Amino acid sequence: MKPVTLGLIHTSATLVPIFQQLCSEYLPGVNVFNIVDDSLIKDVIAKGKLVPATARRVVDYVASAEAAGADHILVTCSSIGRAVEAAAALSSVPVLRVDQPMADLAVATGKKIGVVATLPTTLEPTADLVTRRARVAGKESELTTRLCEGAFDALMGGNPGLHDQMVAQALRELSAQVDVILLAQASMARVVDALSEAEKTVPIIASPPEAVRYLASVINPL
Repeated sequence: MKPVTLGLIHTSATLVPIFQQLCSEYLPGVNVFNIVDDSLIKDVIAKGKLVPATARRVVDYVASAEAAGADHILVTCSSIGRAVEAAAALSSVPVLRVDQPMADLAVATGKKIGVVATLPTTLEPTADLVTRRARVAGKESELTTRLCEGAFDALMGGNPGLHDQMVAQALRELSAQVDVILLAQASMARVVDALSEAEKTVPIIASPPEAVRYLASVINPL
């Protein structure tokens, strides 16, 4: 029996080591390859939304991953989630958008759901996904969103400390208002690790580990 192959499609090279570590932990024995194109997220940010031309390129990358032998495909950027869903409908292998397992867990965890993002182009698709996944699950949800304006620019501009400070403050404030918090971007996950246990009064969920754990349950079911 040949080993399973997982194709990962990223919009930032910084995500490769994060997912490599998670795959090593949860998917031992699975062959993993990466496709990276940061022009996708740059296009989304520049245009303020996912436009058809960019979505078409995402679909093409999914097709390339399938042609390269992927048995499962994970697209690790939330901002292009709608294109991932379109690609999944055209693919003969399972295609997962990175934030779906996270959204499903949030819907199962509580009614009041908070979403934190540092980019509006990520906040809207994640909030939309949570609303739709709650509908699929037959559950009511109350969404509270928080955009940390300027945090992403601080991170990209070489001031990660300011980014982390802004995200941490948003997490503290939201914790008093919701049952569970979703991080719309993987880059914010390290901020949670820096919070004290006393500050983590509600579950704070990041998409990378939830997505890889979900794939592990599908690829290697108990």
